[in-house]
Amino acid sequence: MRPNIGIVNAMIRLTLGFTLLAWATAKMGRRCHKGTPLFVAIIGAMKVAEGITKFCPVTYAVEEQAEKMSEDDFDIGPMNPS
Repeated sequence: MRPNIGIVNAMIRLTLGFTLLAWATAKMGRRCHKGTPLFVAIIGAMKVAEGITKFCPVTYAVEEQAEKMSEDDFDIGPMNPS
């Protein structure tokens, strides 16, 4: 895995991830909630991991798709204007 996000982006992801984890932990600690705090905790943990590794799978997928689209030739041949 090659890092595909910058330092500032990684710091923002770490801050957001730890904030989401703290909120979800506080909500789950008070009383039993359905599924929202657990989902937020999972998203927060994912953002923390992305910030530490400086690798975002969504960014990777978008870059790969853009690269694939630029490699494809969209030559449809001569066009008849009439």
